[in-house]
Amino acid sequence: MSSINKCFTIGLTGGIASGKSAVSGFFEELGCEVIDTDIEARLVVEPGTVGLLQLVNQFSQSILSDDKTLNRAKLRKIVFNDADKLTALNSILHPLIQQSVVKKIQETKSKYCIVVIPLLCESAHYDWLDRILVVDVKSQTQLKRLLARDSIDKDLATKMLQSQCSRKQRLSIANDVINNENSLVTLRNHVVRLNRLYKSL
Repeated sequence: MSSINKCFTIGLTGGIASGKSAVSGFFEELGCEVIDTDIEARLVVEPGTVGLLQLVNQFSQSILSDDKTLNRAKLRKIVFNDADKLTALNSILHPLIQQSVVKKIQETKSKYCIVVIPLLCESAHYDWLDRILVVDVKSQTQLKRLLARDSIDKDLATKMLQSQCSRKQRLSIANDVINNENSLVTLRNHVVRLNRLYKSL
């Protein structure tokens, strides 16, 4: 076990629209502590935080809404087509997110915890995880679910999928894999089996 962790820590990842939320929800139902990096990313830039102050210093007051909260749409426009600005954004956010995640891991009383990291395959910041669980579906399934979920056109959905690691790359880092091509009942059964495994480690 990494020295950073007080409990056994599993990174949960998967491509967009693969079913990560459903899987993490089932783990929560079974009493497991779940820490979601997407939620932490919002918390570290709330009004009054060091994170928001750093973003304003980097990108100016123009990224704020009238109520002084972060205007994510404006920030996305600034960094979307500028690799240097995107790098600057990530250099601010990633350490803060990881610090928040580690603090919650160290405070948990659970036997193990799940850390949901959508872009784990693309990140080098989580080499301290004890184990990696990948939610896996075919690319065609991802595309179909993404189109239905986000009501976007096929061209945009395809670009979103292509911006992430490939299915093969995600599977190459996995210790455990959940196939999510079937029903929610089948998916939950997979989680129940893994819950037993993780409690025994």
